[in-house]
Amino acid sequence: MLIRRIVLGTLGVLWLVPVYLLLANASKLPAEFGDYGLWEPGTLGGLWANFAEAWDRGKLSGGLLSTTVYAIVSPLIAVIVGAAAGFSIVALRLRHGFTWFVVIFASSIFPLQMILMPLFVGYAETGLFNTRVGMIVVYTVIAVPFSAFVLRNFFTGIAHQVFEAAVVDGASTRRIFAQIYLPMARPALIAVFILQATFIWNDLLLGLTLTQSAEVRPIVTALSALQSTYGGSAMSTVLAGGLLVSLPTVVLFLATQRVFTRGLSLGQF
Repeated sequence: MLIRRIVLGTLGVLWLVPVYLLLANASKLPAEFGDYGLWEPGTLGGLWANFAEAWDRGKLSGGLLSTTVYAIVSPLIAVIVGAAAGFSIVALRLRHGFTWFVVIFASSIFPLQMILMPLFVGYAETGLFNTRVGMIVVYTVIAVPFSAFVLRNFFTGIAHQVFEAAVVDGASTRRIFAQIYLPMARPALIAVFILQATFIWNDLLLGLTLTQSAEVRPIVTALSALQSTYGGSAMSTVLAGGLLVSLPTVVLFLATQRVFTRGLSLGQF
């Protein structure tokens, strides 16, 4: 037990070292950045000043609003669609259900880099390029296969007699799904929602490819604009911006860690 605590404590300290370096260097004023050593922390006033500089210069307010919309709407649609697919395959015993499951999940095999060019061309031709609707659509489509995978595995663990008993009691298929299966799958739904919301929040590739204006682009894409080849912000400002952008996901995990852990175990990842 003592050895286990020592190992876990050592690993925890090692994990916190990059966090300390981020905080220490993000709190240094740009004019003083070169005067400090790597391990020397700045001041709280410097941290707030860098926060304000990153927020104003990076125009993060528009990206924050857009990313919040993407990170809520797309995972919400994806978990409902994924749950419906899993319910159809497992509870309704859809004909060739496993084949449909493979078809749905197979879409996640290919890396995003392979489909960027046709995706860009399709968005340009349909008018979805640089629109919030277009970003919601692409994020939803990307999130559905994983959602269907997890929810299908979760519903497999529910005895089919539950569905049969509800049918005998006169419940419709829609009512069984909405009032029995979805409440039972709440931990798995929340876990999938958190994972997909975090992926969307941290996305850079799709934001760079499919958006252009500050009002539509995700916040990480807006943050990347702070560090450009010409006229880029100071390193301390960029670090403060990265810290500012990462705070919502940290708060989300801390607030939902119990449900998230339970969903991971029950969802059979």
